[in-house]
Formats: sequence, structure tokens, C-alpha cells
Amino acid sequence: MHSKYTNQQEEAALKEFKHTGSIRATIQKLGYPSPATLYRWYEHQKAGITNWHGFAGSYEYCSNKPHSCNTSSNPRQPSTDIKIDALHRCFELGEDVEYVSRDIGYSRCSIYKWRRLYLEKGVEGLMSSKKNIKREPLTSNPIPEPLTTETTVEFQKQLNKLQMEVDILKETINVLKKDPGADMTNLSNREKAVVVSALKDKYALPLLFHELDLPRNSYYYQISAMSQSDKYADLRTQIKEIFHKNRNCYDYRRVWKKLQNQGIIISGKVVRRLMKEEALVVCFVNERKYHSYQGEISPEVENIIARDFHS
Repeated sequence: MHSKYTNQQEEAALKEFKHTGSIRATIQKLGYPSPATLYRWYEHQKAGITNWHGFAGSYEYCSNKPHSCNTSSNPRQPSTDIKIDALHRCFELGEDVEYVSRDIGYSRCSIYKWRRLYLEKGVEGLMSSKKNIKREPLTSNPIPEPLTTETTVEFQKQLNKLQMEVDILKETINVLKKDPGADMTNLSNREKAVVVSALKDKYALPLLFHELDLPRNSYYYQISAMSQSDKYADLRTQIKEIFHKNRNCYDYRRVWKKLQNQGIIISGKVVRRLMKEEALVVCFVNERKYHSYQGEISPEVENIIARDFHS
């Protein structure tokens, strides 16, 4: 295609562009040519540089191409200085984005993306957290070996053990009304037997005995003891009658004496324990002890010698 500009005009435009470093400033000063034409002249001047961004519908790759993706001179993730310089040339000096993108070897979309990140987050938005990716042949990662049957069984045992510990803790909280941080080693054999009885339908007894450190004989003894009826049921009723009949004023000694008068021979410690279990507590009124001192009852004598008797 024949150009409407002479060689002298082309040389003058390229010289002015080299002096100003700005496409827009060159066109404003000379009044010609169009940006696309000046790009083409500049390309003709740069011998050996290939139009790799696709101008005029071409998309060529050559062996002498200076810009290739992800190389030491043109990494896939450019540095912050390159991004800031590109934004300075495009949006402050007035150079065309297409020309700058060809010059630095990155697409126009990248430049607009850098501008958006800069407007949103400043210089920090231009800092890339990704490392430069090098073009290297892919190495075949070893395929992990499938789990064997023994490993699967071992994992299942550990999972069941952890689940059993959780269930024991839940039953300790719900049945025994213990705190969530209760120590399982401080439970009595009767409390352990209650927990085992609550979980025996879900877990085997030997596993529960081992987890709670409860001997087998102790478990069955506690179950037998808890299944027996209260042999002090009648005695509890009589103790309550004596206590309430005497206006809740009798302690265990007087209640014990009343039982002896009725012909019931029982230990005083048993009476005290039963009254404690039934919450039969005597309410004492702490009366003020008697003392004869009533304070100053006569008028104070006048201090005629001006002596301080309080020091």
C-alpha cells in the first residue's frame, strides 16, 4: 500500500518521537501521522522485531523474537517496577496502550488489569505473590499406594476407640451429672458401673472395663448391690417422723436415743448417715452470749487538769 507521507516526514516523526518519547506528544507537535502509522514506522525502524501481538491480523512466532512468555527477560509474573513503568507511560506520559504492550511484551489486558489493581489497592495491588514459573518438563509424581487391609483395620480401631471415649464422657455428664472436664480416673466403682450399664448395648463389656479401668468382679458386685432393696426403708420413715414431730430440733443423737427408747437397736453412725441422706438438718439460731457490761452509764467527769486520758 502506497503511503501518503514522504521519507523525510517519516524520518522527522521518528526523530521527534525518539526525542519526546511519547506518541501523543509527537503527533500533537507535528500534526501527523496517525498512531497506527507511527507504530508501523517505528516497527520498520526496529530491525528484527516481530509483530507478535497480532497487528493487522497477523500472529507470528519467530526464532529471533525478543519477547517470549516466562523467560528470564520476560517472566510470566513481571516485577512491580515493570508494571509501574508501564502505567506511567500509558496514563501519565500519554503513550498508547497498544504500543506499550508491544514494547514490554505483555498484553493490553494485563496493563488495564494492573491499572485497576493500582486504583483499588495502590502499589500493594501490583505486588505479585506468585513465583515466576519456569518452563520445565513435567516430572511424573509417584502415585500413592492404596491403603492395605491392615491399615484400614487399624484406622477403624482408632476411630472406634475415640468414639467410645466421647460416648463415655457424654454418659458421665448426662447420667452422673459431672462437669465436662471431669477426670475419669476419679470416679468411684459404682459410678463406673452406672456408665458401663448405660453403654453395654453399644460396646462390648471387656472394652468398657479396660477403658474405665474397672475390674469385672467390681462391676458385677456394684450391679448386685444396686439391685438390692433398701434395708433401712422402714428406719428412714421412723427417723423422719421423730425429726418432724419434734419441730426439726433433734440432732442425730437425740433421734438415736428416741429409737433406743422404742426398742430399735441401731448404730448412731447409721442414724447420722441416714439423716444426712434425707437432708434432715437442724437449723440452729446463733444467740448472742450474755455479758454484764452495759457501757458508760454515768456522766463523764470534767477534765480540770487538761490531761489526755485516751492516749
